[in-house]
Amino acid sequence: MKKLFTQTILASLVTFTLMSCSKTSDMPVVNNTPVTATVKDLVADTVIGVDPKTGPYSAGKYTYYSIENNAIVPNTDSASTKWDLAFLSTRILTNGGTSGSGKGGAFIYKGLFEDIKTIAPDSVFKTDAAPVYAITTGSGKGWYNYDQLTSLITPIAGRVLVIKTASGKYAKLEILSYYKGGVILSPTASDADKLTKQRYYTFRFTYQPNGTTSF
Repeated sequence: MKKLFTQTILASLVTFTLMSCSKTSDMPVVNNTPVTATVKDLVADTVIGVDPKTGPYSAGKYTYYSIENNAIVPNTDSASTKWDLAFLSTRILTNGGTSGSGKGGAFIYKGLFEDIKTIAPDSVFKTDAAPVYAITTGSGKGWYNYDQLTSLITPIAGRVLVIKTASGKYAKLEILSYYKGGVILSPTASDADKLTKQRYYTFRFTYQPNGTTSF
């Protein structure tokens, strides 16, 4: 009788241990480590030809990008929440408001990329409301300056895009270059280079996958 009682207790303990292990392994793993990456030469509706009468032209198509997955999203998914930002020339859309079905938005922070350790509680994320966008367009108004004398686009130092992704998580992003190869073209560069090497974004970002506002 005593032996049977002991075997029953042991069996119960084994069952409890197995159930505990099973429950633990089924628990979702939350990644609390911010992800930092640099994206090079992201094509943003590059110039594909020059019409003798009307000048340079492009396809007029956005490049959709997922910050969360660090990957280009097919244009066929443009109506989904799979993308966070969309690039066309100097215009950048967020996936929210008039631009998408997500929770996306953004604001422009004036300061150093490294200085953003956490997003201030009183920060206001704007949403796209075409023809006005969360990431402001126009020379000196958003992330870039345009020099009419040299026809060059230059990222403004100390302008950081603080992004709310389509799923409502957060990232900070700094545009480093608008030209192929991640360079800042010289004012003396050829007209051909200024035309064909533009609209290739190089940028760095830090994304917080756990949904908090700290990096």
